[in-house]
Order: sequence, then C-alpha cells, then structure tokens
Amino acid sequence: MSDKIPVTVLTGYLGAGKTTLLNRILSEPHGKKFAVVVNEFGEVGIDNDLVVGADEEVFEMNNGCICCTVRGDLIRIIDGLMKRKGQFDAIIVETTGLADPAPVAQTFFMDEDVSSKTRLDAVVTVVDAKWLTERLKDAPEAKNQVAFADVIILNKTDLVTAEELSAVEAQIRAINPYAKIHRTQRAGVDIAEVLGRNAFDLDRVLELEPAFLEESHHHHHDEDVQSVSFTIPGDVDPAKFMPWVNELVQQEGPNILRSKGILAFKGEPKRFVFQGVHMILDGDLTQDWKPGEKRQSKIVFIGRNLNREALNKAFLACAA
Repeated sequence: MSDKIPVTVLTGYLGAGKTTLLNRILSEPHGKKFAVVVNEFGEVGIDNDLVVGADEEVFEMNNGCICCTVRGDLIRIIDGLMKRKGQFDAIIVETTGLADPAPVAQTFFMDEDVSSKTRLDAVVTVVDAKWLTERLKDAPEAKNQVAFADVIILNKTDLVTAEELSAVEAQIRAINPYAKIHRTQRAGVDIAEVLGRNAFDLDRVLELEPAFLEESHHHHHDEDVQSVSFTIPGDVDPAKFMPWVNELVQQEGPNILRSKGILAFKGEPKRFVFQGVHMILDGDLTQDWKPGEKRQSKIVFIGRNLNREALNKAFLACAA
C-alpha cells in the first residue's frame, strides 16, 4: 500500500456547490483530518470563511486561478504540508469555478517533489443541474471540468424536472462516459463515494489529452468574466440590502454568474451568508460573530459586464 498522501481535487463551475460539498466532508464524523487548500477568483476571500471545519487547516489562495497564476503557490503549499506528514490523512484542493482541472491534476505528476509524496486520488466535479446546459454552451471550463472528472456530483436536482435531469445527465455522459455520477440536493452524498476512491486514471486522461504529461499548458480564461468585490467595515441595514440585492439579480441575473457574501446585519449576533447563481439567491444566518471579532460585510460578484462603480455605490448605500 502506497504511503503517499491522497489528494482529492474538488472542482465545478461557479455556484455549483463545491463549498457545500466540502463542508459536508469536513462535518461528517469520519475521524479523519484533512488539510484543505481553497482557491478563489476574486480580490476578497470569502470561501475560507465559508468552510466550517474548525479542526481543519485551510490554506487560501486568492486573486488568481489555481491552474494559472497561483499554481506555484499550490506547489509551495503542498511542499509545506509534506514537511508535516502524519498530522493529516488527506489533502483536499478546492479550485475556483473557472479552473481547468487538467493543469491542477498535472501538478501531481509533473512536479517531482509533489509527485513523490502525494497521489491524486480523484477529480471530483460538482455540476449544477439547472445551469450546466447553459454553461456547456458558453464556458469551456465547465466542459473540461466534466471531461476530467472521476466522480461527478450532479447537484441541485430539486431545481429541475425529471425530464430536464435526464437530459443533463445525457449531456454529461456524452462528454464523460466513465465518471461515476451521483444525483444530489445540497451536495448530499456519502463521503465514501467521494474520498478514497483511488479513481484517477492516468491512461484515460492521456487518451483525452495526450499532452497531459508535457510541461506546456496554455489555459485562457474567458476574459469577459470578471470578479468585483466590496467591503463595508461594519454593519449593513437588511431593510436596505435585501430589496437592493433581490432587484439587482432580477435585472442583472443573466450577467451575474455567481454572487456571495458574508454580512453583519445591524443588531444581529449571527453572520448572514448569501449565495447566488444568476437570479437565484439563497441566504441564511449562520454562526455567531466571535467576541472581539471585527464585524464587517463583504460581497463578491463574478460575471460579465459588471459595473463596478455602480455596484460599489449601491452596496455602500446599504451601510447601517
């Protein structure tokens, strides 16, 4: 049995439910300890705060995509983790929604130090049953994420009809006939189906991408997609914020691929976390602000044709 540390690459397009799945993995009573590497596409990190595992160490990589500009950071983080071998059982790498998983997976074969100490267990891709069909038309990353998956979490099945679900699954099968597919709501899947799969198949990947083990990688993101983020160093008035954000996503929803935020509502001891994909918003009160913790409100929008100035002005107007 190899003593290499297993690595799971968790990928999926913006808003598909990657962090929800990650939180499920970290919350289950499995007795294992994970090192978690989270990569975000945005100037203000939010995903780190959305990861629940109090005992886990979370390494955050912001302002660049893991498959491009911050790949060196990934290698450095993995190298650092290897010096502390024995303190965790496995590594989970959550990519940005815009990452091509191929070069991320490549890191575990091409970098000598990393490949001698780790083993890529599986690429797990979370897909959004409602929006995957659209993304396959306009986002090449979404197709690559499906193509490279060893395990696919077909999530948000409650948002589509049975016929739509069958059609989406057929689309997935046409791209990747090999991956194990799990239909889920809120990424509810047995973690034994996700971790410890020993499923990454290098031969299949070389069939898909013959140049996989060559150094050159040219991944060009959709340059129309931008990320804008804003912070209010204090509380927000929910009576101002909620009508504004609801109206915003109704009007600009087609351009907003993803929205998320952690807000301090005036007079509320708990954080309010909201997540959105296009015009669908979901939000709830989560854990308490800790004693002495600085209350602040931050939001991120990822999409096309976003008016940074107007969004910033409108968000600042929601300050309490």
